[in-house]
Amino acid sequence: METQNQDEDHRLHIVMVPWLAFGHLIPFLELSKSLAKMGHRISFISTPRNLQRLVQNQSSSPLINFISIPLAKDENLRNQAEATIDLPQDEVPYLKKAYDSLEGPVSIFLETSRPDWIIYDFAPHWMPPIASRLDIPCCFFSIFNASVNCFFGPPSRHTESDKDDSVSRNRKMLEDFTVTPSWISFPTNLAFRMHEIRKVFGSIQINVSGVSDGRRFASTIQGSEVVAVRSCMEFESEHLGLLENLFEKPIVPVGLLPPPSPDANEEDDKHEEWTRMREWLDKQEQKSVVYIALGTEAALTEEETSELALGLELSNMPFFWVLRKPTGSTVHPSNMLPEGFEERTKGKGFMCYSWAPQMRILGHPSLGGFLTHCGWSSVIEALGFGCPLVLLPVINDQALNARTLVRKQVGLEIERDEEDGSFTREAVAKSLRTVMVDEEGEMYRAKVKEMRQVFGNNLLHDGYVDRFSQYLKEHKRRQIS
Repeated sequence: METQNQDEDHRLHIVMVPWLAFGHLIPFLELSKSLAKMGHRISFISTPRNLQRLVQNQSSSPLINFISIPLAKDENLRNQAEATIDLPQDEVPYLKKAYDSLEGPVSIFLETSRPDWIIYDFAPHWMPPIASRLDIPCCFFSIFNASVNCFFGPPSRHTESDKDDSVSRNRKMLEDFTVTPSWISFPTNLAFRMHEIRKVFGSIQINVSGVSDGRRFASTIQGSEVVAVRSCMEFESEHLGLLENLFEKPIVPVGLLPPPSPDANEEDDKHEEWTRMREWLDKQEQKSVVYIALGTEAALTEEETSELALGLELSNMPFFWVLRKPTGSTVHPSNMLPEGFEERTKGKGFMCYSWAPQMRILGHPSLGGFLTHCGWSSVIEALGFGCPLVLLPVINDQALNARTLVRKQVGLEIERDEEDGSFTREAVAKSLRTVMVDEEGEMYRAKVKEMRQVFGNNLLHDGYVDRFSQYLKEHKRRQIS
């Protein structure tokens, strides 16, 4: 009986509160599943439609309870828009305003459930005061890696974006982000290019919620007791060490949270579209195909899409391209391609305009390279298979991820104009051939084999979650009955 009570004492009730973007929801769910395997009870809070999409084809634990809370109605928010994937970039601020309507219902849930821990994202700036009032410890979980967090510096600096809207047009201020910050003392290439930082500030300056992204980050980090980071010491030990000084909080890496092996997902095998894809991939030579996927929200312009297509054609390499229409667009993505492109590349390339099982594709023997937008989740998946990268960052943290990957020699960036970010078909073709077939690209192909020992090591990352679980158990508050 005493042993049973001790076991129950070490099982925590943890509430998860992610932001409404699938690049955030999925890592939060992966961390939830890992913690549930250790016996912890998870309450995962999101909106009805997000939860429905999130749990489709997902094998979930009985210890994960999905708490569905609808957003308040907002006339400026599109019908059924509950995640950033549902909106063009310029309408995301309305989603942040609607997200803040969750404060009341979440507060009521916490008052009645009294969990041992709250693990939250950057968006719920209102959470720390609620947790403090209820005496519940909080953990800020960053889905960004440590190098990105280090680049932006201490939380107090985030609030500088509150000053006024004209700051985004101040070239001198933007130029500060095009050099390595002074607080990073070790060698690094972390810096934005002018066209990249313009996009970042263009996306965060519009503010209809009354609370800037900078204020959200500062409030959630400063209100936490510990910061968990989706990273590991084997990849960026220096940045993880620096982050503890910058945030003035304990930093606990939770590992890379690699997704389950594609062999574990039998649903894909029943999917008619995957059968067609697999048949095409099976016909290609080993390590000959480049996979192109730029995420669900990183949309290229029609001109950029055309130049990328002509670069693929010029490279004369087999390709598998997942091309999705931009959110809010009514134009079929095939209409963004150069005239005659599909006919000229028939048999040489596979065009996919909808669903594609990325893990299955990356793990196929014919895959020899991945042209990616440098989203952290996609990078983790690709390096887990030892797949060399061709880098085309588009928005947000992707540019900083690209710099890190170049420094680690696992990827090569497509050359772009420093001011406007434009690129040529020749630059696309050259990068592809360098990384995948040319002799000078051997260092990338060799380096990703080494990196696979880190990114593809599930036991290593399970150990990180185990240590994180131990930290949560050791630092829970003693409930007074």
